[in-house]
Amino acid sequence: MDRLKAMANFVRIVDSGSLSAAADSTGQSVASLVRSLAALEHYLGVRLLNRSTRRMALTDEGEQYLNWSRRMLADFDDMEQRLDARDGVLRGLLRMTAPVEFGQRFVAPLVNAFLREHAEITLDVMFIDHVVPLLDERLDLALRIGHLPDSTLVARPVGVTRLITCASPDYLRRAPALPNPAALPAHACIAVAAQGRQWYYRHGDHESAQDISPRLVCNQIRAASLACVEGVGITRLMHYQVAEELADGRLVRVLQAFEPADLPIQWVYPHALQLSPRVKAFVEWMGPRLQQLTPDPSR
Repeated sequence: MDRLKAMANFVRIVDSGSLSAAADSTGQSVASLVRSLAALEHYLGVRLLNRSTRRMALTDEGEQYLNWSRRMLADFDDMEQRLDARDGVLRGLLRMTAPVEFGQRFVAPLVNAFLREHAEITLDVMFIDHVVPLLDERLDLALRIGHLPDSTLVARPVGVTRLITCASPDYLRRAPALPNPAALPAHACIAVAAQGRQWYYRHGDHESAQDISPRLVCNQIRAASLACVEGVGITRLMHYQVAEELADGRLVRVLQAFEPADLPIQWVYPHALQLSPRVKAFVEWMGPRLQQLTPDPSR
């Protein structure tokens, strides 16, 4: 039995969700994968998957072996890449994730430029707003906005942003005064669904929540910023999401004295000492370019 291949097959079966899907993605037959899995379980002396005609479920031993297999396969891939990179040519697959709006605005154009420069690199890019675990999803790196709860990840700063409050000049001309966050209940607010109905502001050394009564709730950033530009009300977004509108005067920043602290924008990755050449090259290439593109929220 080729244990490395059997291990890779096992991971692919779990990731694909079924034997037939794994067979399609690997070009093997279902029968071949069944034999591979059975041989691996026989060799290990444990059952890795409980299988029925309708579903599969990892056993406790299978969960442990899956996590270990992911690490081993990643280390094996990293070593191959290191040996491959001795001729100076970057090769292989790089998997990454970034928030949707930031990714579309800034990361995607740079990804395209990087691919033009490196013909033998393949990128699998996922733009998604919720945080996904890098090791579980077999991701090489992620761009994240905010402070990291997981100290085991390595972080490389790109820049900062912050949540700001803004409105159109037309809205402000006809709206009540807004000297502080406590005046917000008298205003038409445009809320992003994920933020809820409380906006946080800084008062001295601490932050406090301010209840709002939204006139409009959106699940998309661009819909909220468009409504704000068109005078529907006041909104609260990341600075980079409305930097162009602020620069050309379509929006005006309000409550700036009460804005919360800056949020770091950073690349994060799980392997500090075993960073593959392609990931290291990508991060070093992207870093200064993203720093130039990311608007400065202090201006």
